[in-house]
Amino acid sequence: MTKPFLLSAVVIALFVTMVCTQVVVAQNADSLGETKPHGNMWGLAFGDYAYKSKADTVGPSGSAQGRGQNQYSKYPASSRFFQFRRIYLGYNYTFSDKLSAEVLFAAESDYTQGSIGNQSANGDVLQDGKFAPFIKQANVRWKNMFKGTDLVMGEMLTPAFPMLTEVTWGYRSVERTAADMRKTNSYDEGISLQGAYGKNKNFGYNLMVGNGNGAVPATNNFQMFYGDVWAKLFNQRLVLDFYQDYEKIAWTPVDTLANRLHHDRNMSKFFIAYTAPKITVGIEAFSTTLMGDVQATSITNRTYYYTTVATTVSYYVRGRVYKDKLGFLARYDNYNPGHKISEVTNNPKVISYTAITSSFDPTTREQLFILGLDYTPFPNLHIIPNFYMNTYQCTLPKKDYNLNTYASGTFGQDVLYRLTIYFIFGKKDPVRF
Repeated sequence: MTKPFLLSAVVIALFVTMVCTQVVVAQNADSLGETKPHGNMWGLAFGDYAYKSKADTVGPSGSAQGRGQNQYSKYPASSRFFQFRRIYLGYNYTFSDKLSAEVLFAAESDYTQGSIGNQSANGDVLQDGKFAPFIKQANVRWKNMFKGTDLVMGEMLTPAFPMLTEVTWGYRSVERTAADMRKTNSYDEGISLQGAYGKNKNFGYNLMVGNGNGAVPATNNFQMFYGDVWAKLFNQRLVLDFYQDYEKIAWTPVDTLANRLHHDRNMSKFFIAYTAPKITVGIEAFSTTLMGDVQATSITNRTYYYTTVATTVSYYVRGRVYKDKLGFLARYDNYNPGHKISEVTNNPKVISYTAITSSFDPTTREQLFILGLDYTPFPNLHIIPNFYMNTYQCTLPKKDYNLNTYASGTFGQDVLYRLTIYFIFGKKDPVRF
């Protein structure tokens, strides 16, 4: 039996079991006069017809073109294609007022970077290039374990951005949030306390400890710690959010001159948004410190590790032009990972270096521009023509290009024109007013 066939059989069996269990449990609940258990199946999908008019051609020697780590980074210019970027199928089940559970199957990152005439690293695809569904969420929620606070256990959304920042932005179908683009975990396996307080639940917090690996099993003994506090003020028009995380990535037990790797990361993030009936504006800003993330080689052939700091500020606006049929969206991100790179490049003993975390390469500053219209002919269906441009600019002076292969040029662009189709069922549409 092939793996794809086996996976399909498991999925079908799981959902049939859920439905049958729901009928039996509901009958028992009715007879006891308790809250009737119930379940809900939901799903969404989005994809595009895309044309890439310009492509960044600067990259390390021997690699595919392009410096970025995003989905379209390594596609060559003049690429044209239809492509799903995400397909979800989820099921939520409420056992009682105190207990619920959810499971989510996902197919996403379904691409091969540069696959049109310039193949590179694979996305989440099978060996034959087809979609590769995986379990993205599987958790149980103990509601009101103590007043106002739920206990969640399993694989779940993290406090980083998916529960507030992403929902307020509303257009994950067009692009991820800034924190998501920099590979902050949107889901993880662990345990979480989630609290909401006040008459209208205007204040809350979310604390979580997880593996730090998303859907991948733990690969070391280090956990990732997440913390988030938020408030919704002025009749929930003004949203404030403060987030912090910490993860120890690698830690050499004993320091030596040849290898003193103490590698960790922490992110501090602030989000503010104002939502009115016809317009929403928001700012997401964060600073990420990566200790020991730059590995440098000295003239004496010793290895040293340097700390880098990356910052991002993301501005966006979305709103309605005509009733609930036509809307607009615009966004600008400024990403600068090179705040402390001069400590490496100004050291006369360093002859070469490389960033351990590729999504935080300190030599390349990026700026993202997005413009789009949202035509909604029916509820829960969005047709979104949009313009996407990500620019890359070297943070190093020309004299330092020889230190790092990513810096072999100064400027590049990824420019795409897309027609995005997005639909959702069985769940609230985040961009409906």
